[in-house]
Amino acid sequence: MVDVIQGGAGTSTNMNANEVIANRALELLGHAKGEFQHLHPNEHVNIGQSTNDVYPSALKIAAWHGISGLIESMAYLRAAFEAKAAEFKDVLKMGRTQLQDAVPMTLGQEFTTYAVMLAEDEQRLREAQQLICELNMGATAIGTGITAHPDYAARVIAHLRAITGIPLATAPNLIEATQDCGAFVQLSGVLKRVATKLSKSCHDLRLLSSGPRAGLGEINLPAVQAGSSIMPGKVNPVIPEVVNQIAYEVIGNDVTVTFAAEAGQLQLNAFEPIIAHSLFKSVGHLSAGCRTLADRCVSGITANVQHMRDAVTNSIGIVTALNPYIGYAHATAVAQAAHASGGSVYDEVLRRGLMTREQLDAVLRPETLTQPVPLNLAPRLS
Repeated sequence: MVDVIQGGAGTSTNMNANEVIANRALELLGHAKGEFQHLHPNEHVNIGQSTNDVYPSALKIAAWHGISGLIESMAYLRAAFEAKAAEFKDVLKMGRTQLQDAVPMTLGQEFTTYAVMLAEDEQRLREAQQLICELNMGATAIGTGITAHPDYAARVIAHLRAITGIPLATAPNLIEATQDCGAFVQLSGVLKRVATKLSKSCHDLRLLSSGPRAGLGEINLPAVQAGSSIMPGKVNPVIPEVVNQIAYEVIGNDVTVTFAAEAGQLQLNAFEPIIAHSLFKSVGHLSAGCRTLADRCVSGITANVQHMRDAVTNSIGIVTALNPYIGYAHATAVAQAAHASGGSVYDEVLRRGLMTREQLDAVLRPETLTQPVPLNLAPRLS
């Protein structure tokens, strides 16, 4: 067993792999393990290669498959959010900015946002995936290709493309490719982006489900476990909290990858083992987190429809929808008066005679409140 975190730029792992391959080949040839006089880990298995081109190439191929799995997991979560967005498309609620009432929207619009954010990051991951298709196989020690056959780089890349199905290519400059970890930094940065936006979505779910009586209480997350050893009946948003913690780990891993990439000196980066360890942890935990969030949280979310509609009706924020009809000054006065009295914007507008009940009912319909209205349908009322 070889530790993942090691000095020597991965030499221990590469030497171990050479020995395993040599011993298995010896078995197939009818010899005992360790009879290296017949087939040697370095003389034969490692011929034309170095840890410095094999190790990073292996990392990139492994990372490609990991990213593909993560993209599938993100698409799986995105589908769960899209299903909820469709289910909640007509559920009216208040939008919020700075945690204050803003303007109405639908819960479906809110959940669509989470799906769109995932779709964007799936595309960013595909872009980062393309950057790790360039390998430095054939570079040997520092990129000059010393001890390798002149045709080795072209032949090995063709073989790797055939057996992996990945559109691999030989880096245009093998000396640069052997010392540069920019593709890993780019990938780690995208993973941090995924984690950051996913964590933001989970914070939203926790806020929207806060309560059940003293919080926002707009949605209900499925109960997964008892929430307290002392408070009976308490249920915590544990699945979003799991994903939040995954995000914090991924962000920390990105810092590790950044420092490790920056610390490479001259013709080689000796710290690729910790880069690999950090990247694979991030990819694996994000993949598992997406599927857990989809199956054990998002798919079971329910909405408190009447509670949200009542909040819209009683909100000061709906006065914004009246700006085109009564003007900003009147709307401000109405908002201030309604807030001071504890009454509704609706009743305050009627009391001031600024609009009729029929006009108000037409303007404050959900479909009018939650999407742009053509100007010819929104004349200011005198």
